[in-house]
Amino acid sequence: MSVSLETVVALAKRRGFVFPGSELYGGLAGTWDYGPLGVLLKRNIERLWWEECVFSREDMLALDAAILMNPRVWDASGHTETFTDPLVECAACKGRFRADKLEDARRCPTCGGALGEPRAFRLMVEAKVGVLDDGSGRVFLRPETAQGIFVNFKNIVDTQRPKLPFGVAQVGKAFRNEISPRDFLFRTREFEQMEIEYFVRPEAWESAFEDWLSTIHRFLARVGVDGERITAVEVPPEERAHYSSRTVDIEFRYPFGQHELLGLAYRGDYDLRRHSEFSGIDLRWKEPGSEPFFPHVIEPSFGLDRLVLAVLVSAYDEDEVGEGKRVVMRFKPEVAPFRAAVFPLLRNKSQLVAKAQEVFRMLRASNPFIAFDDNGNIGKRYRRQDEIGTPWCVTIDFQTLEDGTVTIRNRDTTEQERVPVEDLPDALSLVS
Repeated sequence: MSVSLETVVALAKRRGFVFPGSELYGGLAGTWDYGPLGVLLKRNIERLWWEECVFSREDMLALDAAILMNPRVWDASGHTETFTDPLVECAACKGRFRADKLEDARRCPTCGGALGEPRAFRLMVEAKVGVLDDGSGRVFLRPETAQGIFVNFKNIVDTQRPKLPFGVAQVGKAFRNEISPRDFLFRTREFEQMEIEYFVRPEAWESAFEDWLSTIHRFLARVGVDGERITAVEVPPEERAHYSSRTVDIEFRYPFGQHELLGLAYRGDYDLRRHSEFSGIDLRWKEPGSEPFFPHVIEPSFGLDRLVLAVLVSAYDEDEVGEGKRVVMRFKPEVAPFRAAVFPLLRNKSQLVAKAQEVFRMLRASNPFIAFDDNGNIGKRYRRQDEIGTPWCVTIDFQTLEDGTVTIRNRDTTEQERVPVEDLPDALSLVS
């Protein structure tokens, strides 16, 4: 269904998925804090990425590189020279905007005033390390995670002895000094990336590219991104990054329009060649009986925060149940913050509460993502769990005390069935 961004943002805050960053002190533009349920949702998406893109394959390795890196890394990668956006400033209200995102680059979209000439605005966030104040400790918070993989290429090859083709996966924070962060989790100054650098022989890049394109679509379906909102866009040469010979952007129809969700790029040998030149260390691939060469790179690059937003938008639904409308988040069970919620029918009956707590602990032994809820009447509990996307609710009632069966309610259909307590782990598909 169609949903506004304002509705998604309001639900995210009301139910503890995402809060405005530093809200107590008026906030900080472009920053968001993940609440208790948002952390679970985000980590479930990340976990499925590791499973689908890394651990299910036999040609993948993992890395966790430092956020702070030697500034020469960014000279070699081209970021120091090219990582800028065109900035324009309004002469009247002093507002600042990205010139390439304006319909009219001459008039301020806020007050209608005249905009100045575009100038390059550096997107990397500067930091300082060490005790001296002479500029020698100037570094940058990394604007992407990819370079940590490239500068560790030799270490990985020397210690792990992989065979081509192979990939290196990394999840981590990145930072960009956005001129105008906007649209909730879509464009922020601090975000999390899930990136893979897949090293191949030069002649094998096309088949590897298509293989990763298929993997991307399979992963998106698994985490519950609405396939009808997805479009694969072949990026024309004039719009590709300077290092790319082919890029496919996977775009998603957000409430504010169709924009990039993630990208798949063929980077050639640009990165290893540049780091070899700038560092003076030979990063070519060497095999007995053949000439050394720089492996080429296929890069599937996922923005985890944008994925969270796409999953929230895809899951949001409204329908009629009983005499009223309900809001329901139709998360895939593997992604939902809680796989199931356990209720005592009445909170003031000690026997029911004790039995419900016993069932709750039994289920948590199979899967930790189980909630216990005895707040309010049973109808309100169902609505609350529907709104946070819990696939199943388990109710312990007086019949449970007699025959050891419980009621399972399905989130999507609202239908209920009774099953023995011992059959619950299988009935709820808790072993994932």
